[in-house]
Amino acid sequence: MFTGGRGKAESLFRKLCFKLFSLFLGIRFCNRCDNHDGFKCLKPMKSCWKFNVLIKNRSCRTDHFYFSERYSGRYLYRYSKLSCDPCEEGMFQVFHDLLRETFCCTEDDRCNKPELIIDTTKEYVSPDKDII
Repeated sequence: MFTGGRGKAESLFRKLCFKLFSLFLGIRFCNRCDNHDGFKCLKPMKSCWKFNVLIKNRSCRTDHFYFSERYSGRYLYRYSKLSCDPCEEGMFQVFHDLLRETFCCTEDDRCNKPELIIDTTKEYVSPDKDII
C-alpha cells in the first residue's frame, strides 16, 4: 500500500496548525545557545519559546561576555549566550574582570542572532564615575 502523499499532507497540516496555534496564543520563539564563540555555537543550536504576553517577558535575550585585558585596560569579547530569559538591556560588571552586555529583541521570532556582535572590544565606564 502506497501512502507517500498522505504523509506529506499530514506533515504540512500539522505545521500549519502549529503556526496558527502559536500565532493566536502569542508564542515567541528564540535561539538558545549557552556558549557561542562569535562564529558558531559550541553545542548544537537549540530553540526555546515563551508566551508573548507581558511587556517585560516578550523579548529574546542575547548576552555578550567580555573579559578585562589588564595591559590595555579594555574589555575583549569572550563569548555570547542566547536565551529566552526575561530581559533588561544594559551593561553589568559580573566580576571585577568580567563584563556582561545584554541585548533584547522583540522584532520577530529567533531575532537573537549571534552574528550581530558589533564590537569585539568595549570600554566600561562605571556608573559611579562622573561623565563630562
